[in-house]
Amino acid sequence: MAAPIWQKSSFSGDAANCIYLVATGDGGIRIRESDEPDVVVTTTAERFRAFIRGVKAGEFDHLAL
Repeated sequence: MAAPIWQKSSFSGDAANCIYLVATGDGGIRIRESDEPDVVVTTTAERFRAFIRGVKAGEFDHLAL
């Protein structure tokens, strides 16, 4: 089995301060941070889409201060 190809945002900057994403074969999404790559959160594509919609709408802007 091939290793997953993790993707990071081009807005992340250097590789030491990034969040990485990868799609799973069963329609899920896995998320990890560059400083703790062994800690992985898995969610569904539907939940991830809802999160992205919230980010785009500015619902989480207060967390990025």
